[in-house]
Formats: sequence, structure tokens, C-alpha cells
Amino acid sequence: MWQETDSIAGSPAPGIDVSAAAIIEEGRLLIVSKKAAPEVFYLPGGKPEPGESAEEALIRELDEEIGVTPTEVAPLAQVRDVAVLEGVPMRLTVFTAAIDRAPRIAAELAALGWTSGSDRYAPLLAPAIRNQVVPLLVRSGLLAG
Repeated sequence: MWQETDSIAGSPAPGIDVSAAAIIEEGRLLIVSKKAAPEVFYLPGGKPEPGESAEEALIRELDEEIGVTPTEVAPLAQVRDVAVLEGVPMRLTVFTAAIDRAPRIAAELAALGWTSGSDRYAPLLAPAIRNQVVPLLVRSGLLAG
């Protein structure tokens, strides 16, 4: 967990670290929703366990959530926003990743889908994904948008 100063109140605000994968195939980004909030879509990934690096957490979470092993992982960006479910500040470490097989729903997931970032999934994307990650992927030429 990390600490961030709340600029309005001047007091520390607890936050969370999250690792996530931007997996793009055929011009579309893999997104998932959780059983706790099936109407909101995120990138696959999750919170590091104590002593785990962001990349180690990503590899573990991809196996647990969608049953895949990344074949290539590269850092893309760190995004700061509010975590939708927890309602606390979040530092999202995003990696690009290729995967070894087709993803499947497992663990706490409710659904998975593929988005261009401007299709029917766009209004369902978590704010950090819709407002920061998708535009970054489009600017980088990784996603058509």
C-alpha cells in the first residue's frame, strides 16, 4: 500500500497499488469485469502480495484471473486515479503483454471482452482505463481507438 497526501485536507490518504496488463489482439484490448461490479470493465491484473514486484503480481494475477501466462511483458505506464470498487487513490502499473493461450473467466471475474476503446464497452470502462490507458494506447499506436 502507498500513501498520498490529500491536497484538499492536507492529510494522508491511503491508496492501493495495482498491476494490470494491456493485452491487444487484432486491434482490440482485453477487458474483464468482476463479480463484485459486473457493469464495470478493467484490465486484467490485481494487487501485489507482500514482497511481490509489480511484474510478479501481474504474472500471478493473469494466471488466477484468466488462466494465461504472459509470453512477453513490457512496462507501459503508471497511472494514478481512484479505484472504482475501493474508492481510494490507486497507482496502476500497466504493462503490455502477449499471452500464451485464449483467456478464460476464472477467480472473481464475471465476464471478459475485447474493445477498441470506442465501441459499446467504452461507457463501461473504469475511469482510469477509459480516460488514461486507452488514450495512451491510441497515442502509442498500439490501439486504433
